[in-house]
Amino acid sequence: MTKTFNLLRTAVLTAAGVAAISALSSSASFAFSAEAQQMCTGDAFRLCSSEIPNIPAVTACMIKNRSSLSSGCRTVLDKEVLKRNGKVAEAGESN
Repeated sequence: MTKTFNLLRTAVLTAAGVAAISALSSSASFAFSAEAQQMCTGDAFRLCSSEIPNIPAVTACMIKNRSSLSSGCRTVLDKEVLKRNGKVAEAGESN
């Protein structure tokens, strides 16, 4: 039973990881760089897991929770948003 549980747990965690990376890397609404994926995947799980795999919702959630992001993620998110629409993300902003 424990072996089956561990296998199931591993499968679920793998699927969740793939969904998060997919959400952060899809070009449907906001294409994150490899650097942003690396720096922000943990924050996406921690702050916006309920929004995964809805890419626009994850993006809005990350921007809304900017003040709670890790410093590395906040830096690359600001860089990505600036590149996208010419201004730095602000807490509470949901483009």
